[in-house]
Amino acid sequence: MKGEDQARSLFGIPLTDRPKWQQFLICSSGFFFGYLVNGICEEYVYNRLQFSYGWYFTFVQGFVYLILIRLQGFTTKQMVNPWKTYVKLSAVLMGSHGLTKGSLAYLNYPAQIMFKSTKVLPVMIMGAFIPGLRRRYPFHEYISALLLVIGLILFTLADAQTSPNFSIIGIIMILGALVMDAFLGNFQEAIFTMNPETTQMEMLFCSTVVGIPFLVVPMILTGELVTAWNSCSQHPYVYGVLVFEAMATFIGQVSVLSLIAIFGAAATAMITTARKAVTLLLSYMIFTKPLTEQHGSGLLLIAMGIILKMLPDSKPAPWIPTSNVNARHHRETSSEEVESVELEDEEKKPLV
Repeated sequence: MKGEDQARSLFGIPLTDRPKWQQFLICSSGFFFGYLVNGICEEYVYNRLQFSYGWYFTFVQGFVYLILIRLQGFTTKQMVNPWKTYVKLSAVLMGSHGLTKGSLAYLNYPAQIMFKSTKVLPVMIMGAFIPGLRRRYPFHEYISALLLVIGLILFTLADAQTSPNFSIIGIIMILGALVMDAFLGNFQEAIFTMNPETTQMEMLFCSTVVGIPFLVVPMILTGELVTAWNSCSQHPYVYGVLVFEAMATFIGQVSVLSLIAIFGAAATAMITTARKAVTLLLSYMIFTKPLTEQHGSGLLLIAMGIILKMLPDSKPAPWIPTSNVNARHHRETSSEEVESVELEDEEKKPLV
């Protein structure tokens, strides 16, 4: 049984019995809202207040998540997956986060943006190798993802003050982060697919509980724990901003997990990639920044990628003579039995 056959809802809004376009609209709206507010709060905290304590802020955010999840009524008795599954998930998540932050010491911001914008491509490629998924995408979806990636790179680098600066160590670190990001999305989809009873709240709760201890080590090693604590103690209103940001990001996170459960990791990666372009475009419209020809070219390629993604995959059914209908039915029945046995064997394989 596929993950989309499981009854799902998003903050009390039932999704299962709705048409796909309504499911997509509801989940995408929650995602865009959550991360739009997140972007505004990050702009205020990181740029206006000059507080760049990523590990500590994620640590605080994790405790806000746990409180919100408890208010949603989730308890550990509702878990359907073993804790070791989420240990693997959190280890990959923290590894990706650490490599991304570490790469900034070797790559400037434009170079990092170029690499992170390509996330959707490794997600699609890795989906073919994850047990329980083994996804195959039509050729036009790869072209769609490529157009989206190139368009986003053109748009984000249109007004960069410096050219991308590359370093071998930085490239290795950011590529490692991309591989982990690709594995993370597909791993989450595999959990939803192979165990459809998994809820979004379980996924977020367990990942947060296991992930919080992982954050302590880098905070102590970098000295960020003491520095961030002292800075925030002098400006306690920062905690109010962080809590508000965490509440909005919580909505975005649950919406993302809903998208993964219903539409898959690759489709979700395309949506999150497109979100970056929408956020940048809104900032240009709100702050009346001038748009250049490169901005226009980037937006055009992004639009082409999205339209290509929306094309149906259906092919016209081949004409079969009436005399061959019974024979075809017999072959299809046998094929379905074989596929059923193969699927059972596939689901028995470990995810990692």
